[in-house]
Parts: sequence; C-alpha cells; structure tokens
Amino acid sequence: MPYERYGTELVDPAPLGRPLELYPSGRRVLNRFMKSSMAESLATWDPKVPHLRGVPTDESIELYRRWGEGGWGLILTGNMDISFDSMDDLGDMIITTDCPMSGPRFEKFQELAKAAKAHGSLIIGQLSHPGRQVQARLNPEAISASDVQLEPKMGMSFGKPHPASKAEIDEIVEGFAYAAEYLDKAGFDGIELHAAHGYIIAQFLSPRTNKRTDEYGTQTVENRLRFITDIARAIRKRVSPSFVVGAKLNSVEFQDAGVTPKEAEEVCGGLEQEGFDFVELSGGNYENFGMKWEKDSTQKREAYFLKWAKVVSESLPADSKLKMFLVGGIRTVDAMLEILKTIDGVSFARPAAAEPDLPTKVLSGKVTGTIKPVEGNDDIGGKFAVDLGMAKTQLRLTARGYQTIDFSDEEVMAHFKKDIDVWWDNLVADGDKLEYIRAPEYTGPVVLAK
Repeated sequence: MPYERYGTELVDPAPLGRPLELYPSGRRVLNRFMKSSMAESLATWDPKVPHLRGVPTDESIELYRRWGEGGWGLILTGNMDISFDSMDDLGDMIITTDCPMSGPRFEKFQELAKAAKAHGSLIIGQLSHPGRQVQARLNPEAISASDVQLEPKMGMSFGKPHPASKAEIDEIVEGFAYAAEYLDKAGFDGIELHAAHGYIIAQFLSPRTNKRTDEYGTQTVENRLRFITDIARAIRKRVSPSFVVGAKLNSVEFQDAGVTPKEAEEVCGGLEQEGFDFVELSGGNYENFGMKWEKDSTQKREAYFLKWAKVVSESLPADSKLKMFLVGGIRTVDAMLEILKTIDGVSFARPAAAEPDLPTKVLSGKVTGTIKPVEGNDDIGGKFAVDLGMAKTQLRLTARGYQTIDFSDEEVMAHFKKDIDVWWDNLVADGDKLEYIRAPEYTGPVVLAK
C-alpha cells in the first residue's frame, strides 16, 4: 500500500493558496507554504583546504529546481555558513567575506537562485553561525556569547567556547551583512537569520548561554537584542529595499533558564521595529529538541510549538505587519487550516524532503496530509535522529534526479535500516578524517523522476 498518509478528511485547502504581502520589502508570496531549512550535505567539501568548501553543486541546484516546481511560496535554503571552519554541518553552502561577488562560486549561487525561482517561488538564504555548536573535529575553539560548554550529543563533541570580544562580534556582524549582500547580488529574494535551535544568535538571546555583563548581556531587552539588531541594521545598509529579511526564532527552549514565550514576544516586537518581514517560529535546541509529540493532546493538534506561537502572535499589536510562519509537526490539511486562524503561514522540513511538490498536491486537493512513515519511525516514535537520516536520504535522491522513496512501506524501511547501519559504521570509522560526509545512501530500487 503506497504512501500511507496522515489525515483522512477532504477539506477545502483554498486559504492555504492565498497570497501574502510582506512588509517592508513589498514582496508578494504565492501562497502560505514555506519550505523550511534542512541540512543537505550537498555542497563541495574538502577536509584540508577550507576555501574549496561550500560551493553549490549541480546536485544542489537540481534539488532547488525540484522544490521550485513544487509550488512553495517561500523556499528557504539549508544553513549557509559565514565561516569556512565554523559551520553547522559538513557539506553546507558557505559564503565568507573572502568570497568575491563574481567567479565560479558566485555563479553557482546564481544558478541555484534561478532554478528555485523559475516558477514564482521566493528563494531565501538561511544565514547561520553555529557558535558553541561547532563540532570539535572541525574547530576545537568555539566562539559564543559566553563560555557555557555544550555537552556531547548524537555522537558529536563540540568546541570549547570563549566569550566573543567586541572585535569578534563586529567581525561576525560583518560576515552576516556581507553574505546577505552577496545573495542579493546573486539573485536571491532575501535571507533568514538562524536565531533558533541554539545557534550563535540564539546563544546571545538566551539567558542560559549568555552570561555577559556588558552591553550584549541579557539584563535588559535592549541589551539582549543588541547582537541581532546590529546584524539586521548592517544588512539593511547593504541590500536593496525589496530584499526580504526574516529570522527563525525559538518560541520556547524547554529548559530552565532558556528562552520563554514572554522573551520570544519581546524579540518579535523588537524585530518588527527593525523592519523584519517575517519570523519562522520553532523551538528547542541541541540540549532539548522539543520536536516530538509528548502528549496525546499535542499529537491531536499536531504542531509542536502552536501553543507558544499563539502566545507570541497574540502579543503583537493589532496593526502589526510582521508575518509569522510556524514549523514543526504539522501533518494534516486540517491542522494547516487551523494554524492559519492565528499564524500567517505553515512551514515544512522533513515532509518537504519526502515530497518536493507537497504544496501542489495539497492545493489541488489530491492529498489530505503528509506521508506517514512506518510506525515508530516518525516523531511519535521519538527517533528524531533516524528521521533526520531519512530526510537527508530523500534530499540526496531528489538531487540526483530520482523520485523519493516510500518510507510508509515496511519493505523499504527494512532495507533502509540496513543502509543506515552501514552509513553509521562508515561515519564512525571516518573519525576526524572528515572525508565521509554525505547522507545515507538507499541501495534499494529507485525510479528516475519524470
């Protein structure tokens, strides 16, 4: 039985197809669907020569071409790092101040933008810096708001962080601003600052990781927002007026001393004043992802962070022009429509890996929800790392011109489990050589995309 799905009732998806006007950029979004960021591991990589890293490949471009055909209003890229040695993941795309706005690297970014935009989607580059979340095998010396060490997670250990000096803060701000200008000139429609999930901007926003007592501390709202405000102002000085600027934020961090919904309200209010077009609300970090259905009530409403997103959304003034998207755990059209009662749009990561054309299928009334993996292999089973491996495999298949595979099929899932065991053994054997970086490869039957 191919493609078992969440959702059973046929409902009118028309509200999801309504355009959305962004402010202050003035850009028009085709519909309410956002393709959220995922780790892709498809860009060039060299374990020894940093400046050879991070160039979009032909596979990267094919992946974004397929999403462009799929009907997404906004397509957000995977992490685009602003440093060659402090990155989220091996195989990320990279833009640093050493990358000229011409030449082979720049031309590949231009090709990617053109492919993604061909059918009317807006292509948004997600700019990020891992801060203390950099893997120690990449960089044993990390930079952060403070020296709060991140403990090992998912088989990874992390660099030892030191508090950023003012000069280092200025350098990072310049890195974000330069990357935004680079993307603007390459034909991208905007950027999203990754200020969630424990990345460096989130490290400055969260009292758990920011112990500073200077003007970048958390003693006041103004101080807590200073780092992201500095970045936003530097970007606005360097990009065109129609260039979209957004941010991914945590609505909650699920741990003591972490970001609370009240603090998320303050951040959103500050970002609106700074001229942000949108925020994408998520939650959690490496210490507590929060990306699973803990209770039956959460499973019924699906979206992991809807409770907190509503609190944030309802805190904004009635005349607010800041648009909000919600990501995480959204699976049925019913839930998507319910979310639109308080949030402007819905955002998808892993479902977008499984179905690059999900918006087209939903808006045409062909499907009532996303594909449901074999029982115990989605969030409800708590196997978040396995689910991420499944998504990366789907991205790789799409990037190589194949149809995605059906993880709702028991035989496919059984075959994949053998593949992921082989992948894990190879990853462990690679150790610190940094040579084995790609996603698990599915070795079962695959079909070329039409």
